[in-house]
Amino acid sequence: SDVTFVVGREQQKVFAHRCVLACRCQAFQGMLSQGLADSEDHPSSIPPQGPFILGNVQPEVFLAVIEFLYTNSVTLNSHIALEVLTSSVEYGLQDLCELCVKFIKDTLSVEQVCEALQAAVTYGQADLQQHCLAFIEDCTAAVVRTRGFHELSDTVLAWVLRSDRLAVDELDLVQAVREWAHVSSAVLERPVPEVATLPVQELRLPLLAPTELATLESHNQRDLLIPVESIAAAWRSHALKKGSGVPSHLCRPRHGTRPRDHHRHLD
Repeated sequence: SDVTFVVGREQQKVFAHRCVLACRCQAFQGMLSQGLADSEDHPSSIPPQGPFILGNVQPEVFLAVIEFLYTNSVTLNSHIALEVLTSSVEYGLQDLCELCVKFIKDTLSVEQVCEALQAAVTYGQADLQQHCLAFIEDCTAAVVRTRGFHELSDTVLAWVLRSDRLAVDELDLVQAVREWAHVSSAVLERPVPEVATLPVQELRLPLLAPTELATLESHNQRDLLIPVESIAAAWRSHALKKGSGVPSHLCRPRHGTRPRDHHRHLD
C-alpha cells in the first residue's frame, strides 16, 4: 500500500492503494492529489502517503466503502447500512448508493424504518422513501412507538400523516404526535406548539367522537399542542353534521380508523 487512513475514534489504520482509490472515486482523487500538492509546497503538511485523518466515520463503514472500491461489491449489515449510504452520497458513489438502498429495502424493520425514511428524504432517494412509507402504513401502530418515530423531522412526519393508509386509529395517532412533540420540544428547546405546527395540521380531528374530542380538548390545555381553531372546526363539523370549513382530506377515515356513528355525516 502507499496511502494510510486513520479512521474513527478508534484511530484504526486502513491501508490502501492510491491508484485504485483515485481511479474509482473522484472524491478520493481530489483528496489524495490535494495531499500531494500540499506536501510539495509545505514540507510540514500531510505527506503523500498520509496518514489522512477521518475522525467522523466508523471504521466498519469506511472499510465497506474501501471494499466496494476494490471489488465493486459490498458486505453490509443492518448496523452500518444507513451510514454506508451516507458515505456513498458524500463520496459520489452512485453504484454503492444503489446497493445500500437495495439492502435497506430488503432488511427493513419496525425499529429502523423511520431512520431509513429520514435518510431517504435527506439524500433524495424517492424509491426508498415510498418503500418506507408503505412499510409504515402496514405496521403503523408498532412504528409510532419506536425511537425512530420520535426522531423524525417535522416535515417528514407531516408527510407521513398525509397518508390515508396508516393502520392506526386517529385517537392513537394524536397521542403518538403528542409524544413526538414533547421529545422534539426537549431536543430543540422550543415550545411544543411551535415544533408541532406542521404535523398537527395533518391530524384528522373531525374523525373523533364528541366524547373523545372533549377529552382531547381537556388534555390540550396542558401543552397547547393543537390550535384552538382546529378543535373548534372539529366541533363545528359535529354540530353541522358535515365537514364544514374543514379540508376534505381531514374528514376522510384512514385505513386503521375505528368506525364511529358520526362518520356517515362526513363528506
